[in-house]
Amino acid sequence: MGSDGRVYLDYNASAPLKPGVKAAVVAALDLVGNPSSVHGHGRAVRRAVEDARAKVAALAGAAPTRAVFTAGGTEANNLALRGFPGRRPIVSAVEHDSVLAAVPDAPRIPVDSQGRADLDALERLLAGGGPALVSLMLVNNETGVIQPVAEAARIAHAHGALLHCDAVQAAGRLPLALADLGADLLTLSAHKIGGPAGVGALLLGEGVEPEPLLRGGGQERRRRAGTENLLGIVGFGAAAALAAEDVAAAPDRAALRDSLEMRALDAVPVARVMGAGAARVGTVSCLALPGASGETQVMALDLAGIAVSAGSACSSGKVKASHVLRAMGADDSLAGSALRISLGWGSTAEDVGRFLAAWIAMARRLGLAQ
Repeated sequence: MGSDGRVYLDYNASAPLKPGVKAAVVAALDLVGNPSSVHGHGRAVRRAVEDARAKVAALAGAAPTRAVFTAGGTEANNLALRGFPGRRPIVSAVEHDSVLAAVPDAPRIPVDSQGRADLDALERLLAGGGPALVSLMLVNNETGVIQPVAEAARIAHAHGALLHCDAVQAAGRLPLALADLGADLLTLSAHKIGGPAGVGALLLGEGVEPEPLLRGGGQERRRRAGTENLLGIVGFGAAAALAAEDVAAAPDRAALRDSLEMRALDAVPVARVMGAGAARVGTVSCLALPGASGETQVMALDLAGIAVSAGSACSSGKVKASHVLRAMGADDSLAGSALRISLGWGSTAEDVGRFLAAWIAMARRLGLAQ
């Protein structure tokens, strides 16, 4: 619960800034200079950037020289998807909008009713075509379903394709290792792990070099022009260093999430947990309440002091039926009734209890529970 008495359960949209991250950013405010300058001030700023780069790369077991800082996960995804014009993109049907919109004409890998990518379909999409670039997220931002990225990478590499993995919602929830996943490119974002918004990274496998989207100076080893965002990068580095604590706490958060789902379904039997039959991270629940729109639920809960999302917060301003749930076979009515409740480093049993009390009361007012 926040200091204002409100409950924040929307960590997949953006996690609250961790105190240690805030302290690192405040300390960096005293640094003066451009990291490309060769004088002492510039060198001090460069050291701060490179120290953060090492921490972010270590989050996924990559070499620091293979980490490219960007303005967020969206830019990193666009750099990955649009940085290889000689390759035909193939993406899963449940990717984040920043992937789908980057390559809107790309064929889509279907998913099953639990939201898992159909690898046989991927094999068929790869067969007979030219060099490809496959994009498959590690953890879905709406359901928490874990995708078979390592298996998809093996299939992609057998066909001479590269594999990009959007791991934005996996960092701090699962152990990450670029080599174990077999990914050639991997996207991270600071504000999903308690860092500042507006900074992300694309990690590159050895020998993988996308064409830059932004051209100008020689920053980021000529992979991404523009003076580096010092404060954001320092905060990202601090958050990356703290992410191991979140992974260690994952079982406790999963127990909270499982309790939430069990109590919700017991009190409101018509409700459904989307993706419950698949492996999921333990920090998110996609809870559908047939007969109540997601927008209505979000507003009712907000009035009760509870913050959750309906679908992806990146379509903010317009609550609409989820393309993820439609790809899983849900009709528009069911897909439009889903909430995303996401937990993180500050979530407590009291938060879960407050949510359940408000949500169950709302369901009763709507005549959907006894």
